[in-house]
Amino acid sequence: MSREKILAAVAKNKPDLTPLPEIQNFGNPYANLVEQFKAVLTAIGGEVVYVKDWEEIRAYIQTHFGGRRIVTNIDPLADVAQESWIKSDPHSLEDVGLAILKGQFGVAENGSIWVTETEMGQRVTPFIAETLALVIQKSELVPKMHDAYIRIGGERYGFGAFIAGPSKTADIEQSLVLGAHGPKSMLAFLME
Repeated sequence: MSREKILAAVAKNKPDLTPLPEIQNFGNPYANLVEQFKAVLTAIGGEVVYVKDWEEIRAYIQTHFGGRRIVTNIDPLADVAQESWIKSDPHSLEDVGLAILKGQFGVAENGSIWVTETEMGQRVTPFIAETLALVIQKSELVPKMHDAYIRIGGERYGFGAFIAGPSKTADIEQSLVLGAHGPKSMLAFLME
C-alpha cells in the first residue's frame, strides 16, 4: 500500500473527538496542607525549608551550598548563582551542584511541585543538577492531583512536570538508590 493510501485511510477513519470527562471535586481531606505536603515530601526523600523572603533563601544557599556551581533564573537570587546559562548548550550544565527554580504550585497529596519549561530555563535543568531547589508560595498548595489537573488544564505550555523528591529507583536488587536518574536531593522552599 502506498503512503498516500495509508494516510487517506487513516484520515477517513478518524474517530470523532470525545470531550474530556468532568473532574469531580473531592474537596480537601487534609487538616493542614502545608504539613501534609511536608510529611509526604520528607517521606520520599525531599526536604522542606520554610522561608519568609528571598533573603532567607539566599542565606540558606550561602550556608549550605557554598563552593558549588549554582544556577537559577530567579532574579532576586541572581547574585548567588551563575548568570547567562539559559541559552548555553545543555551539556554545559553537567556539573551543576544546585539548580534553583520557581514552581507554580505544590500538591499536598504527593509532595510534588508543578514546573513548566518556562520556569526550567532549559528542560534539562531540574534533572541534571545534583540538588534541585524549587520555590513556591505556601498559599500555592492544592490538596490533590485532581485539583492540580483542573489548575493546569487550560494552560498553554510545551513541557511540564510534577517533580516530587529526588530521583529514585529500586529496580536493581530492590535496593533504593537516590540520584540514579536525576538529582540526588531536592529542597522545597515554602515562602510566606
